[in-house]
Amino acid sequence: MSQAILQLHGVHTHIGAYHILHGVDLVVPTGQLTMLLGRNGAGKTTTLRTIMGLWKASQGQVLFDGQAIGGAASKASTPDIATRGIAYVPESMGIFGDLTVRENLLLAARHARSIEHIDTQRLDWIFGLFPALKKFWLYPAGKLSGGQKQMLAIARAMIEPRRLLLIDEPSKGLAPSMVKSMIEALRELKSTNTTVLLVEQNFMVAKALGDQVAVMDNGKVIHHGSMTDLAANDELQQRLLGLSLAAHQ
Repeated sequence: MSQAILQLHGVHTHIGAYHILHGVDLVVPTGQLTMLLGRNGAGKTTTLRTIMGLWKASQGQVLFDGQAIGGAASKASTPDIATRGIAYVPESMGIFGDLTVRENLLLAARHARSIEHIDTQRLDWIFGLFPALKKFWLYPAGKLSGGQKQMLAIARAMIEPRRLLLIDEPSKGLAPSMVKSMIEALRELKSTNTTVLLVEQNFMVAKALGDQVAVMDNGKVIHHGSMTDLAANDELQQRLLGLSLAAHQ
């Protein structure tokens, strides 16, 4: 396994009176796509939000490139974490519905004061991945379809080179044709050696994209290994996830 860009050691997270993460240990190798799987309520979204500093870890440590960005002793804010090259695509997508596609992408390009300052080659690359964004360039984002909004949310995270993308359930609610397009786009992103930590409930998406996999249950990581090995082991899938990938083919 390649060197880890992200590590969580014994991370606990409380949200109000609720103890959600119970000592998460997680390693995300550089340049690979790591799937974060688990039943509903296992703590997957809380893990992503804790990494981004949106919820503070009450115990343990979050290390990015060997430096602490989270944990009881860390003072890093979410903007601090983002400036290190980490982008987060939440399940809610986080787009601005009253702004155009163009304006949404410009806001996400932190180093561009106008659309002319965005790398033209990178913008063309994104249009190649998501042609609808070029077609609806001047449309309000709120008028896009659900799949198009998800593509815009991912494109916002990609508009500048990032070292790590955290993506939460990108295929949720999408039509099969849109899921296929999203898989192809994320495969293209993988080819750029961008590291991705992806939460997903669609296990065929996980099988198609994952290099490594971590499975969560009850606020802990209970399994980690290669996605290929998990995809080939029906008994392990049943034990960890309560279902078989074969049933989703």
